[in-house]
Amino acid sequence: MLLAEIISVGTELLLGEIVDSNAAFLARELAERGVTLHRKTVLGDNLGRVTDAITLALSRADLVILGGGLGPTDDDLTREAIAAALGETPTEDPQQMAHLRGLYESRGRAMPEVNRKQAWLIPSAEALANPVGTAPGWFVRSQGKLIVALPGPPFEMHRMWREQVLPRLPLPARAFHAVTLHTQGIGESNVAELLGALTRQANPSVATYARKTGVDVRVAASAPTAQEAEALALPVLEGVRGLLARWIWGEDSDTLASVLTQALGTRTLGVIEAGSGGTVCAALADAPGFLDAAVTVDHARLITLGLTPITLNAHGVVSEQAARELAAGAREYLGAAVGLAVVTATAGELAGQTYIALDTDGLQKTAHINWPGDAPQVRERAAMAALALALRSLQTREVQA
Repeated sequence: MLLAEIISVGTELLLGEIVDSNAAFLARELAERGVTLHRKTVLGDNLGRVTDAITLALSRADLVILGGGLGPTDDDLTREAIAAALGETPTEDPQQMAHLRGLYESRGRAMPEVNRKQAWLIPSAEALANPVGTAPGWFVRSQGKLIVALPGPPFEMHRMWREQVLPRLPLPARAFHAVTLHTQGIGESNVAELLGALTRQANPSVATYARKTGVDVRVAASAPTAQEAEALALPVLEGVRGLLARWIWGEDSDTLASVLTQALGTRTLGVIEAGSGGTVCAALADAPGFLDAAVTVDHARLITLGLTPITLNAHGVVSEQAARELAAGAREYLGAAVGLAVVTATAGELAGQTYIALDTDGLQKTAHINWPGDAPQVRERAAMAALALALRSLQTREVQA
């Protein structure tokens, strides 16, 4: 078993000014290759703290991966910290220096002197080529441990990881297989209750994750080969599928929009949103069947789209009847085969109240949710519930047909 830790270096990461997407990428990459990741740490640009973190990580992990801090400025301290942790002295590497100078000269520029530190190496390190940036990485072998230093920009880091680091790693002779099931309309605690003891086993493992689209359930297994890992996971995966069948809408890279597109087939979809601010339309922006939309809270405009004055006066815009009329209006006035309407309130006494309706030939469906939150939360939940209703309705109809 190869144990790993990730150390992300950068004050901008520590303060939340930049989201640490690199650590998430590396965690997935390690898991897929059977490497056990025990810790992820985020540190600011402080030489002492980064040095101490490396020393501690080396005491309990076989592989330590550092991201960021390889730039040319005084606050880029990853090289210095690795050297200090190992008690080695960095020196300029002539080959790296020539490469750096060549990068600048090829663009008709002189290399700033501050960039010289990017050509440093310590005796236990070899440089990792960076064809899309100025910062080479380091691959360090010391007393049976490995340290990898990668640049911060994701495009540079991803390419260096795949082309330079993976071929050098002594990856375990095990394969990893995982399938993630996407559910909607059931809470995480209810999912966990249904799955019972399945979530407490180790290999295959079953884990739940709350997402904005619902609850994800990942079934994963490791084995000496990919085929064995898949075979090991399959019985558990089928069991989870059976328990959650009524709520599962997709797997792995599926999105609600992509699965809804499949359910639409050759039919077109029209959407009317009142109060949800275009969140449904944004989710459907790339869907081939998405024909037309109207996003408005103006009562006069909604009346031209199918809302009757009687319903407006008697029930208001945020009502089931209004949603039904606007879903029918999405077909009639937008010329779509399938009409979808969302009416929601993000403020006032009705905040969190959302009504959704779908209308297509011979099929009308509605849903009501009431989940208070701030305006962005209400809009997001309304959009996800609308897509889920449309998907379930169309899929059910196909099954019945």
